[in-house]
Amino acid sequence: MVAVTEAASSAPHRAVPPARREPPPPTAPLVNPANALTALRLVLVPVFVWISVASGLVAADWRIVACVVFCVASVTDFADGWLARARNLVTPFGKVADPIADKALTGTALLVLSVYAGLPWWMTVLILVREAGVTVLRFWVLRHGVIAASRGGKIKTVLQILGIAWYLAPWPDPVSAVGFWIMLAALLVTVGTGIDYVFRALALRRTAADQS
Repeated sequence: MVAVTEAASSAPHRAVPPARREPPPPTAPLVNPANALTALRLVLVPVFVWISVASGLVAADWRIVACVVFCVASVTDFADGWLARARNLVTPFGKVADPIADKALTGTALLVLSVYAGLPWWMTVLILVREAGVTVLRFWVLRHGVIAASRGGKIKTVLQILGIAWYLAPWPDPVSAVGFWIMLAALLVTVGTGIDYVFRALALRRTAADQS
């Protein structure tokens, strides 16, 4: 019995192979279709402004051109996000440039409409203040986490795009009045989602403070 024990103890120990480390996920290249669409939207913002200011949005033809440019830029807003998620093309550039492009497009369009197309200034100011406030809040809670986009935020974006496009298009008078009501609905949803964002940001900060 002792001999067996000694033999077992003298047997060479089999080395345990080290655990294999999973390779890090591949990093998406900077130049990719999603970032290209974001860059296109950034380029279309000054193009839209130039068309609107140069024409004064007086002639119907120029209003159509401005509306088409705005709609194309708005479509890229949905397309670049979908591509980035579907094909794993999320990059630091996209995370920064995408919201900047969104705010630049919407903000300049609202200002243009208030100057040249009769959109009430109080609507433009309220929407821009809300967007600026949410941007500040986003940076305020950034080190504690990211607040996911809500369904209300997506509805807000769609209503804003629809309202701006409606104002840009050269509708006859009875139909053009619909644009005001679309923008009013967009404003209400914009303010409502802004208030919701404030509460969610405060909750995120409170949770982070409790865990620290």
